[in-house]
Amino acid sequence: MLKIKGAARCGFLLLLLLAGCSQKSEVKSLVTPIPAPLAPQSVQPMRGIWLATVNHLDWPPPSSLSLAAPQRIAQQQQALLARLDKYKELGINTVFFQVKPDSSAFYRSAILPWSAELTGVTGKDPGYDPLAFILTEAHRRGLKVHAWLNPYRVSMNTSPATVNELENTLADAPASVFALHRDWVRVASDRFVLDPGLPQVRQWINGVVAELVKNYAIDGVQFDDYFYYETPSSKLNDNSSWRDYGSGFADKASWRRDNTLKLVKEVATTIKSLKPNVAFGISPAGVWRNSDEDERGSDTRGGAAYDLAFADTRLWVKEGLLDYIAPQLYWPFGRKIVRYPTLAKWWADVVGSGHTKLYIGVALYKVGEPTKAEPQWGEEQGVAELKRQIELNETLPGVAGTILFRDAFLDRPQTQEAVNYLRDRWRTAQ
Repeated sequence: MLKIKGAARCGFLLLLLLAGCSQKSEVKSLVTPIPAPLAPQSVQPMRGIWLATVNHLDWPPPSSLSLAAPQRIAQQQQALLARLDKYKELGINTVFFQVKPDSSAFYRSAILPWSAELTGVTGKDPGYDPLAFILTEAHRRGLKVHAWLNPYRVSMNTSPATVNELENTLADAPASVFALHRDWVRVASDRFVLDPGLPQVRQWINGVVAELVKNYAIDGVQFDDYFYYETPSSKLNDNSSWRDYGSGFADKASWRRDNTLKLVKEVATTIKSLKPNVAFGISPAGVWRNSDEDERGSDTRGGAAYDLAFADTRLWVKEGLLDYIAPQLYWPFGRKIVRYPTLAKWWADVVGSGHTKLYIGVALYKVGEPTKAEPQWGEEQGVAELKRQIELNETLPGVAGTILFRDAFLDRPQTQEAVNYLRDRWRTAQ
């Protein structure tokens, strides 16, 4: 009975949120070849940072969960204010705040239960709205906020405890999609994920985005690179959806890429139909395809998003589906198989003079952490490496900015010289 009520509630909400938003012929007319214009932008380049909430990577502080509600709220809010003040002091102008790390939320939703990262229990009201709080405080400081979502991930593991916690959300509203629609859920990379091949899954994600855009004064929506996310030892079993929906495709890979393309088109249409000035962007893996696989690809030998995540990232740019793309270029200048300047220039050429802006994600987290494959990230060498990357981004035509991965590494001892460099370069340029 609860499952039937939850499904009906979800369907009704989607009808309200997506009223007037077609997913057929209007997709191309709304988004391509000339998408709805963004609000006037300043000439200042993007200087962004990712603020991760999954597993408490950057925020909220894990210690807050052991406190009584008033103290927990105060500690979480003070920690967030400290991060925003840090960004302002460094010259960072945009925060990419992870509001949906899995199938739960860091904002008040009628579709998603509250994240357990806020209280220790999935679905428990934290007593305040973190997204509303950061929007107010960031905008007060002149910072923009993009809501960062992982579209398909349901959980970070498949343990019995996780299953029990997600099923327990049926006792309250909103219940987890895991409990309401178990038939949509698959396992990949030892995590529960939604099946991208199901049209009803794309409709559900569209509803999540529509609710977020309608209810919050966000500056943008960003998807990360987890589309078809699987490993050789933990593949996503989508044979049933391939059988039901794959007719007309030569192979499963082509069908999977089309499913990802459909999601991108539908979400772009949803956002622009609701608030045209809200930017839509994606941060994919840095390599589209290698030139030995496709003559249009980059002169690299890295894992290709086209083949591994079934994401035709180049096509999204060429069709004008995105307001920005933020490829993760987490390699140094000297990594022969995936050289940073090679990829930065390749992406700048792909973006060209089209609608989509190019922001490049850089690996602040690697500074001071050299490896055998990348010795260039030693503490002293890593600072020099980061300088080369930032300076290339700010002088290469076609690159509109940089995003740092990620917040917690602004405070690590081994990155302080790099942070000082960023402060000197970005703060003085404001």
